[in-house]
Amino acid sequence: MARQEDKIIGRRLKSSYVSTVVSITLVLFVLGLLGLIILHAQKLSEQVRESIAVAAYIDDEATAAQVNNLQQALAEMPEVAEVRFISREEAAEDLMQELGEDFLDFLGYNPLSASMVINLRAAYANPDSLQMFEEKLSRYRIVSDVDYQQSLVHLVHQNIKRVGIALLAFSFLLLIIAFALINNTIRLSVFSKRFLIKSMQLVGATQAFIRRPFIIRGVMQGIIGAVITILLLLLSLYTGRQQIPELVMFYDTNTLLLLFAGVLLLGVIISWISTYFAVRKYLNIKTDFLYYY
Repeated sequence: MARQEDKIIGRRLKSSYVSTVVSITLVLFVLGLLGLIILHAQKLSEQVRESIAVAAYIDDEATAAQVNNLQQALAEMPEVAEVRFISREEAAEDLMQELGEDFLDFLGYNPLSASMVINLRAAYANPDSLQMFEEKLSRYRIVSDVDYQQSLVHLVHQNIKRVGIALLAFSFLLLIIAFALINNTIRLSVFSKRFLIKSMQLVGATQAFIRRPFIIRGVMQGIIGAVITILLLLLSLYTGRQQIPELVMFYDTNTLLLLFAGVLLLGVIISWISTYFAVRKYLNIKTDFLYYY
């Protein structure tokens, strides 16, 4: 009879342990997916910003040496991601392809100017930085005019800012929900051992001695849940790459490693805090109230 009761108790403890790990895994997985969405959105916003081109038109009387010096100077600027020179002939060919007809025969001459097409790094592709960069380009004598789509820049900047604020607010809300869910799961797990905690306390065990195995177990549950979450996230990334091969351009190994480290750290911290306060509650509660809480 005693052995049968021990088996039942052991089965319940294993079931409680597994359910806690599963709950932690599911919550961390949702947070991890949100983290992946944020990382992909950030990469997408960087690509959109860097796709905004600034055209610096070259004076027709500029020499080849002056053009080369300007291109080299632009390439060495920290805010410039890419710069390419488009001659008058290349500009005419591009325009003819867009129009579908040879406008040079109609006009009799090439009215287009050579230009430097510049793509800035994402950090500098905002209205204020672009205005400063325009002023910097205007100081070069061979630059006759600077042009870029100001309305598009403002629209992209505002939309990215709005999406960033929305994702940040949603992440904060989801983090609070995740903490509450994991905390309740661990509290239920500790609740089933409240009589054991009080018995150990009555026989003279210190609070630190009683608390230690519970915290170790809670941290282990957080680590196991985080490791399973990381494996699920890797599986999700692999599946997404198989379905949408273009997603590979958004992958950054260092950023993903930071995300996985954050998931692991989050699992450990939430589990530790929740276990600590759950055990503390039953350490401080009076024996008569054990049947009510």
